[in-house]
Amino acid sequence: MSLSVRPQRRVLVTKINRSQSFAGVNSSADRPFRNLSPFTPTVSRKTGSRVSRMFSMSHKSPPPKVPQPNRLDEVYEALKKGLTAYLEVHQLELEKLSTQIRESKRNSRLVTSPLLFQQVKSIERFLRRLEFHASKIDELYEAYCIQRRLRDGAHNMVKAYSTGSPGSREARESLAEASKGYKEYTENMCLLENELESQLGEFHIRMKGLAGFARLCAGDQYEIFMKYGRQRWKLRGRIEVNSKQVWDSEEMVFLPLVTEFLSIKVTELKSLANHVVVGNVSCETKDLFAALPQVVAVDINDLGTLKLSLEVTWNPFDKDDQPSAASTVNKASTVNKRFSTYNQSPPDTPSLREQAFYVSVHQAGLLRRHGRW
Repeated sequence: MSLSVRPQRRVLVTKINRSQSFAGVNSSADRPFRNLSPFTPTVSRKTGSRVSRMFSMSHKSPPPKVPQPNRLDEVYEALKKGLTAYLEVHQLELEKLSTQIRESKRNSRLVTSPLLFQQVKSIERFLRRLEFHASKIDELYEAYCIQRRLRDGAHNMVKAYSTGSPGSREARESLAEASKGYKEYTENMCLLENELESQLGEFHIRMKGLAGFARLCAGDQYEIFMKYGRQRWKLRGRIEVNSKQVWDSEEMVFLPLVTEFLSIKVTELKSLANHVVVGNVSCETKDLFAALPQVVAVDINDLGTLKLSLEVTWNPFDKDDQPSAASTVNKASTVNKRFSTYNQSPPDTPSLREQAFYVSVHQAGLLRRHGRW
């Protein structure tokens, strides 16, 4: 897959191509984006490195002051595609296990392992969890669309009363009422946008290394700085002999954001007072909502002679919704390894947070039916 350039803040200019590359582009608006083939440079890491978490929780941060409905539409469509793919992948795994159980029952010489039945139950629970999560997102998006239509109507009323004769008292009162409604609907959109952002899950980003063809030499040192909203990740690496690379950090967890783009800055450390910025790119992230881990490549400089390789895995649940790594799909094909993906799935009963969500949605539906919203 590819990441497109962001010439202006919060403006999408290029459609993402589905591929196995992650083409970042420099921030100049006149440079086209490129698709890259995946690569896997040899990378070694210092012992003791562990997963870092930079949680500036999106649902705990203040909501935006100005809603971004067009951007939210794009993120919602990409999110729905990702959740659908997630459901299909786990449904296929469930079918494989069910086939194994049927085959073992037909063959009297084989004994069906109780582990298979446990795996089936665990995957079924996980699928219900995914379906519930998808329905929650649909409810939020539907409420957001209702507020957007009300806001557009209020905006048209304000425009009509403003262009007309404001001399009468009734006209002034109508204008004030329409302005009040416009402000209220705008605030509601911002709150719903912030709540939907908190349901986007997590991006697990693993450093794979730099690839620079003839550019990388033994002894070179680089610093990579990633910025995603309020979230930061800085890591340093050194190129050693035999093209091996040693990095002081291995992995980072970012919370997906609706309106922000991933900024990547790569600096070559030549001496204490001589640091050369190799490239600074801004990348689109909405197509990272995928069921399986993706190895992506980012063009750091204009000529593409230096590329950054990352492995990105999307988890549809954040640590508040699911503390374990149950939603991560393992790339291993064996049954025992796959069972670890599901054996810590949450229970069937919705949590208190989910119950409170449905109560609020039910109350909003009652208000809409009575004409109060």
